[in-house]
Amino acid sequence: MQPPRGVLTTSPAALSRRTTTGPSSSSDAAPLSISIGPTDSPRLLSHTIPEQFAEIVARYPDQPAVIARAPLVAAGVTDIAPARETVYTFSELDRVSDHLAHGLASSAKVKKGDRVAVSLGNGPEFAALTYALFKLGAVLVPLNPAFTAKQVASALCHLGVEVLIMGAVTDLPYKPGRGRSNLGLLSALVGGEDALAAQRAGAIQSPEVPTLRTVVVVDNTADHPAVAGAGDFARPEERLAALTPFAAITDGVDILRADQVAALQKKPVVPDARLQASDTINIQFTSGTTSQPKAAQLSHTAILNNGYFIGQRMELTADDRIVCPPPLFHCFGSVLGYMATATSGAAILFPSPAFDPAASLQMAADHRATGLYGVATMFVAMLELLELEHEHEHEHEHEHGHGAPDAAARKPVLSRARAAALPTHLRTGIAAGSSVPEALMRRLFATLGLNDLVICYGMTETAPVSCMTTRHDPLAMRTSTVGRVMPHTTVKIVDPEDWTRIVPRGQPGELATSGYLVMAGYYGDAEKTSEVLTVDPVTGERWMHSGDEACMDADGYVSVTGRIKDLIIRGGENIHPLEIENCLFQHPLVAEVSVVGVPDPRHGESVGAFVVPHGAVRVAGGYIVESEPSVIQRADADDSDPSETLSPDLIRAWVRDRLSPHLSPKHVFWTTSFPKTASGKIQKFKLRDVAKELLAAGADGSDKT
Repeated sequence: MQPPRGVLTTSPAALSRRTTTGPSSSSDAAPLSISIGPTDSPRLLSHTIPEQFAEIVARYPDQPAVIARAPLVAAGVTDIAPARETVYTFSELDRVSDHLAHGLASSAKVKKGDRVAVSLGNGPEFAALTYALFKLGAVLVPLNPAFTAKQVASALCHLGVEVLIMGAVTDLPYKPGRGRSNLGLLSALVGGEDALAAQRAGAIQSPEVPTLRTVVVVDNTADHPAVAGAGDFARPEERLAALTPFAAITDGVDILRADQVAALQKKPVVPDARLQASDTINIQFTSGTTSQPKAAQLSHTAILNNGYFIGQRMELTADDRIVCPPPLFHCFGSVLGYMATATSGAAILFPSPAFDPAASLQMAADHRATGLYGVATMFVAMLELLELEHEHEHEHEHEHGHGAPDAAARKPVLSRARAAALPTHLRTGIAAGSSVPEALMRRLFATLGLNDLVICYGMTETAPVSCMTTRHDPLAMRTSTVGRVMPHTTVKIVDPEDWTRIVPRGQPGELATSGYLVMAGYYGDAEKTSEVLTVDPVTGERWMHSGDEACMDADGYVSVTGRIKDLIIRGGENIHPLEIENCLFQHPLVAEVSVVGVPDPRHGESVGAFVVPHGAVRVAGGYIVESEPSVIQRADADDSDPSETLSPDLIRAWVRDRLSPHLSPKHVFWTTSFPKTASGKIQKFKLRDVAKELLAAGADGSDKT
């Protein structure tokens, strides 16, 4: 049932007289689950991102702003080549972004309001392009570099993008120095290899994306010897005439070379129209992009202040150096990371274009970093690497006696996380995207010294953080809650069936947020916007409804107890089941499918698929689940016709090949029917319970990865 789009019968201002961020002293009525953040300090910034950036540059011109490393590349059996490092001070970042802004305006005709898509890993190019686009007033549209050609085309078409900036190679998480060549993707976007050679740069005519005119390619093949050796991007004048080299935007200046960056002069950027703090400056996709993408429109005010308040709550200063493995294409990297450090005068450190646990630890050690960010999965990977290293050293001591380890005897993967590389100056950081168990938090304290680690909660539509813990909160509150409301923000817990009714404190309901941080809406989708965003006609406040079940205690701490939506959060990344279901429905042997989140000790959740095969289709491998979860049987392989047989591996490959690997189901269960409501809707909560029982019984349908 769709919740009514009514209004509050009492305004937040009135409610605040008996409900605050702390305990209520009112005895005449039960305190309600609404909490209003501080409005006096810190102040709400009223200017644009470029204006605020100019103030920071003037205050900290010679302080490091961005330190970024290329991916680590294997140099031998037991060692790796040192990663190339680029350092920008705030004044250098200012000049480089000026230079890029002028290049984008002249070469790609970018102007205020244009939507420019960027598909790059974390690095100096993305960091500088961010401010270049903001200075022009263009709208930054970050894309996940792991997107397939179909996903990229869908996103670009939805937004009417004219300019795309993409790396020649996409770096892969956990696989430093290895990557995916984007030649095939670029060829598909432009219209084939012949079109790549025949069309003119800046005048592309794409059958897949009619609005697309310019594709700028950042040549990062030098960091990927295998791709470079394949010659995908060789002889660009002959084979890739439709593509604009990044050097054309930089006018030949190599922005990775310190001497050339130092030679750049300040050249202020004057946009073609005046920038307003309320302008949309960033569009973030919140879910899959193969059918109806949801593109949240965020303003200067929203992301600037959100980053600023995060930095303030973390107590960041210009002396801090924050290692940020989460990607810049996500709000975690761009707002919690880049905007929080930039507004504090702190340095952000990108250890690799895509997540690499060894590179993250190494950079934290080399630069005496004070902070480290990550989702729980990233922190677990780093801890596991250090623990394996410790075990290996003890094994070596046992075999060879005490003393310096023999480098030749070290395992290759462990050589990248040397004991000497253990960071010793870490104190703070952010864990977000999924819950952090207390046991993991204690390991992070003990092993990495992250005693001031904080937890954030939010959603892309709220730029993103609405609640956050502080270093002063007890450990129990930092692991069982997401903290309290942020400044200049209001959160409330409402009845999911009646959004006009705020529930009493201690009672679960749906979390909603209002304030400067709420998105303008989903681009080009008024219907979906109206489903989640309401306006109070009395106060004019705009409320973003999260779909998350939450509970607020007497002190204003918020606990997110579950999700009303069916979104799966795997290692901090949002996965929408419908995208996977739609993909599997296209398989000729699949009759029905339902995808749910399955508990996972490493990722928080993983993808589980319940599949109903067509009548005559046989299944081989995995488990068949009948009407009751206790009635299960193995689906052993036999000599059936493989063209009429489904297997878990086939299901996974189908999704992996058509969407992307992280959407491929870890768990595949066969069934003959689904529990459904009277109206025919699948009751997913029952399937989740079935999956939990199956996992407990050892019939997990897992690929064991």
